[in-house]
Amino acid sequence: MIGYFIFLAPAMLLMMWAQHRVKASYAEGMRVPAPLSGAAAARHILDTHGLQDVPVEQVPGRLSDHYDPGHRVLRLSPEVYGSRTASAVGIAAHEAGHALQHATHYAPLVIRNAAVPAAQVGPGIFMVSLFVGSLLLNAGSGLGLKIIWFGIAAYAGVFVFQLINLPVEFDASNRAKRLLSDLGIVDANGAQAVRSVLNSAAWTYVAATLQSLLTVLFYVFQILGRGSRR
Repeated sequence: MIGYFIFLAPAMLLMMWAQHRVKASYAEGMRVPAPLSGAAAARHILDTHGLQDVPVEQVPGRLSDHYDPGHRVLRLSPEVYGSRTASAVGIAAHEAGHALQHATHYAPLVIRNAAVPAAQVGPGIFMVSLFVGSLLLNAGSGLGLKIIWFGIAAYAGVFVFQLINLPVEFDASNRAKRLLSDLGIVDANGAQAVRSVLNSAAWTYVAATLQSLLTVLFYVFQILGRGSRR
């Protein structure tokens, strides 16, 4: 188990750094004023692109902001929903960017949504396969190795999802930065704060992708190493 954490240390350290950077840039951006609240900015972006039928709702939680493609609803946390700050409009515009992707059938988003089931069930299948496969291997059954390989393949679905998610998130952030400036929602100072918040958030997606990749590689190396010792 110690070897697992050592192997994944680069991804864990990157995630810790990224989360710290997100919190710091978010707090700093909350001190930069904007002419619209997060909700109003999202509404303006959606309406400008003919998405008047996509509602903007408030949901509980901190940084619980997301776009729900299944119900075509943009949901914002209370602080983002009501605050007239660069952080609020930046996050709201990012989620509005996802709505625009959905409306235009942005290919990476379509592929990512199709990969959601694999990402949801993959970890569960992996844990069960690892447990059952290890028991069978310890009992001397060759079937155990096949079951473990099946579990690793299932978990690889998480990595595929995270990898596809990168261009989706990067594109939504790029749209947000561009639209906020084009629509005059932020000035130069506000645009800089928005860039800081969204660029910081981008590193969390990179860290999550790296972590899923290293998890797959760790168990692949474990199985290959075990096979070479037999």
